[in-house]
Amino acid sequence: MEKTGIFILKITTMRRSFTLLFFLFIVLSGQSQKIFIWCGTLIDGKSDDPKKEMTIVIEKNRIVSVDKGYTTGGHGDSTINLKSRTVTPGWMDMHVHLEEETSPNRFLEEFTLNPADIAFNAARYAEITLMAGFTTVRDLGGTNVNISLRNAINKGIVKGPRVYTAGKIIASTGGHADPTNGYRADLMGDPGPLDAVANGPDEC
Repeated sequence: MEKTGIFILKITTMRRSFTLLFFLFIVLSGQSQKIFIWCGTLIDGKSDDPKKEMTIVIEKNRIVSVDKGYTTGGHGDSTINLKSRTVTPGWMDMHVHLEEETSPNRFLEEFTLNPADIAFNAARYAEITLMAGFTTVRDLGGTNVNISLRNAINKGIVKGPRVYTAGKIIASTGGHADPTNGYRADLMGDPGPLDAVANGPDEC
């Protein structure tokens, strides 16, 4: 028995868009099972024009072909009928911070959230990102939870997109990633490299 993993498509209609997530747990015996996705309209990211009546063929969690018309497989193969939908590749977001999201309580949470809270929240944000249709993201820095999150996604422990992460975020004093921004003087202290604050090449 082999589990092929997760395949995600972005499905769009005239009035709304939503993500269809397929958990493809396929038992392989002899020849691998294939999935045939019938697309009413396909935007493949290569052609300038949408393509009508296309079939995406998936084997071992990989797209092995994109065929004209609605093709079918053999015994044991599966078909997903999306003839009334528009299908696009998974999307990419090149600037995310999966450890947090914009919130009215964001500043307060710097004092109330423990590292474990940040980790659990990050897992939730990763799944939300995936369900929004983004299958690949570039995380531009956090507390290092983002590295563990990436590893957990790769192991199938939690659901999320493919993550390329910078790991620990670094900034100069008063910069974007200075964790003491906005603190009063007696709380600010003197943050240094261990706090992700580096001033000049000697501290980087």
